Amino acid sequence: MELRKFDQNDVQVVIPATQQKSRISIVGLGYVGAVSTACLASLGHQVIGVDIDQAKIDQIARGKSPIHEAMLGETLSKGVIDGLINATDDLVAAVQETDVTFVSVGTPTAADGGCDYTYIEQSARAMGVGLRQKDGFHVFAMRCSIPPGTTMRVMAKILEEMSGKKAGRDFGICFNPEFLREGVAIDDFHNPPKTVIGTSDFRTAEIMRRIYAPVDADPILTTVEVAETIKYVDNVWHATKVCFANEVGRLCKPLGVDSHAVMDIFTQDQKLNLSSYYLKPGFAYGGSCLPKEVRAVQHIAEGLGVSLPLIGNLDRSNREQIEEATRMARETGAKRVGILGLAFKPGTDDLRESPILEVMAELNARGIELKVHDTAVTKDTPLDGLKSYVQHGSQGLGQLAGSLKDMLCDDVAEVMDNVDAVIVCHSNDTYRHAVSDGPSIPVIDVVRLFDDVPQTAQVNGIGW
Repeated sequence: MELRKFDQNDVQVVIPATQQKSRISIVGLGYVGAVSTACLASLGHQVIGVDIDQAKIDQIARGKSPIHEAMLGETLSKGVIDGLINATDDLVAAVQETDVTFVSVGTPTAADGGCDYTYIEQSARAMGVGLRQKDGFHVFAMRCSIPPGTTMRVMAKILEEMSGKKAGRDFGICFNPEFLREGVAIDDFHNPPKTVIGTSDFRTAEIMRRIYAPVDADPILTTVEVAETIKYVDNVWHATKVCFANEVGRLCKPLGVDSHAVMDIFTQDQKLNLSSYYLKPGFAYGGSCLPKEVRAVQHIAEGLGVSLPLIGNLDRSNREQIEEATRMARETGAKRVGILGLAFKPGTDDLRESPILEVMAELNARGIELKVHDTAVTKDTPLDGLKSYVQHGSQGLGQLAGSLKDMLCDDVAEVMDNVDAVIVCHSNDTYRHAVSDGPSIPVIDVVRLFDDVPQTAQVNGIGW
């Protein structure tokens, strides 16, 4: 049987059956490296583990686990018995004898709080020597937690310098983050929550896809930099969840409320609470619920003498988003600014604590003329009943109430043809067409109108 694929130049490449199982070297036999060695061998790959610690080398070579991890010892032992696992301190030779190298070396915190690249640099130099001394296409898969850009700026650069070869042409490079939880790592490898392969090289992507095919037939292919970033974002999010749950517990205890009962119900909602619904970079939150209830929880906590720094700083973070949109609008130098989307979210005429009102109030106070369009808000939309609701909340609506109706336009073209810059707050086809087909003016897009980031300075977002 042969596996067929196409390289980046659409030239057909035939991969012989004997090469379908890549020979793999793994640099760093710590937690991730030891687990990967065992699990990749269990998929039938020849695996060479590499480390500078002779004790780890000896343990792996004997099929003994260097760490306490369920089923790791048994899996390593089987790999050794089956003749699929070896270990060495010779990284140059390991690269020469394999097709793919997984890099799982340590990335400790540097003295300045950043990332210490020492072990990556040392490994890359040895791998580059091995690459120079061998023929054939070799893939290097970085797995360490590193700042975005490190794979290409540090590892790829050294590999190219040491080997005299070119990344993407003579050898492959990718970032392949691991998502293994200690204690259940073997199960996580075989039942991954996701498999991410970041590379710009089609050949590398196909080689990595074949390696993971037995455990994940549909890996996520993306850029190296996105893959590097997702590793950090995942872990920061997990840390955020821990702190959030702990703050809920500290709030509930003096109230006599069972915090575990609260969070058990909270986590059952997978439509909103555990979903992607609120997890898209965009504009500030607003509306009738979120702002006032964040303030209410913080007020309750203060009354109880309970410190909730995460929840207590949500309003501060939200305010930063509003201030950034204001700064971006002022930076255009526009004397007339258009607003597309006034309500706190599309599909409603609810203006309660809509964050764009705060931006508008600031711009209006600086003498900037405003023209506004909203598909659901018109000059006939009643505003009087909302004033008292936001009296002690966000002040934007109150400051604009007397002049807001005069700012409203019935037609989008009336806005676009009479302003020097525009802020887009709602995502819909009407506003997409207005931006795409309208005059060439600065566009501050706080909702990501287009799936792909426009390659023009004309359209700019807060988070893209």
